[in-house]
Amino acid sequence: MYRDTFSLLGPALPVLSFLGRLPTAMCQLGSVLLVAQTSGSLATAGLAGGALAAGQTVAGPLLGRLADRRGQRGPVLAASLANALAVAALVLAAVARAPTGLLVPLALLAGATVPQIGPLARTRSVALARRAGADDRTVGAVLSFEGTLDEVSFVLGPALVGLAAALAHPGAALLGAALLLALCGTGFALHPTARATATGAGATATRTGAAERTRLPGTAYALRVTMVLQGAMFGASQAGITALTAALGAPAQAGLVYAAMGVMSAAVGLSLAALPARIGLTLRWRTATAGLVLLSLPLLAADSLIALYAVVTVLGAAYAPHLITVFALTERAVPAARLAESMAFLTSGIVGGQALALALSGRLAEQHGAPAAFGVAVGAAAACAALSWTVRTGAPRGSLTPDGAAPSDSAARG
Repeated sequence: MYRDTFSLLGPALPVLSFLGRLPTAMCQLGSVLLVAQTSGSLATAGLAGGALAAGQTVAGPLLGRLADRRGQRGPVLAASLANALAVAALVLAAVARAPTGLLVPLALLAGATVPQIGPLARTRSVALARRAGADDRTVGAVLSFEGTLDEVSFVLGPALVGLAAALAHPGAALLGAALLLALCGTGFALHPTARATATGAGATATRTGAAERTRLPGTAYALRVTMVLQGAMFGASQAGITALTAALGAPAQAGLVYAAMGVMSAAVGLSLAALPARIGLTLRWRTATAGLVLLSLPLLAADSLIALYAVVTVLGAAYAPHLITVFALTERAVPAARLAESMAFLTSGIVGGQALALALSGRLAEQHGAPAAFGVAVGAAAACAALSWTVRTGAPRGSLTPDGAAPSDSAARG
């Protein structure tokens, strides 16, 4: 199945999209480590990290909407160069020990200019598949592949930052991220496949105007909520893992535990393409959310490093199926002319939910221990499950694919 995916995408696009989204995974942790080291204040570092997350959460969907209307090339190119400059400016200001009043706005700008290569790569890949006449299973394989690239970047990005911080300085990692984004973000923007979304983004004014006037179904909003809850699981788990490893006298293990979860998630994500077509997306969504609940409950009882590794690694097996299925359901549910905006909303939801839950769960863990933070993760998982069983999924009538045909919604039915 992945042979068809590589045939559709070609050899260069996956490399450019992966390297282009890697800096985003580096900047969140990198900005916190950088400001903490240069200012000597964890509070200031938290403000900078929160500002970066807030900027990405708010501006991401706006960039997606702009890409829907004008195509990906211009918005991605401008955002990539602006983000590279913003990140470099943040590094220089932090090294120069600039005041908090300057660091926070620069971090906000760095977040607001994130080029959203992950969600836009999904949109572009789906457009290429639909224009080639691919069936829903091939589109599912494309989304699984894109989800795996995200998972690998989420694992590798913080690891690179941690390595750079240990060997040199966190600023070196962020400057490297800025350079990588300037090069690969530009390459992604200028790649010939950027034209694949042009038809859905405004080349045919009448068709696009009709699609944009179509109101999004309630399903689309429910899927955004479930992504916020998924982000809350990430943030609460991160807070609980950090608190428990510190309590066990092994704080350096926190990153490795989180990485083990990411590796498991990526491996399972790749395997999703092998699921038979008769297993519809609604059933997959409900199964994935049930897995989130059942596999997160043991977090409450983890009291040793071995138990933590085991529980968190197994929990990672439920993350990718949930994420990939929600992206697939969104692709079925929204008009093609609003797909980039909707994909960006999902990614921004993860970022926003993670930031909020990390702040809340970190305080709970500080006052009541790691189980309190893990309890937030379990609660978010339960809410995801409730949504999956109460929301009716399916494609909207008359929605348009990039070539103007109505998409098949057979796989969206449970």
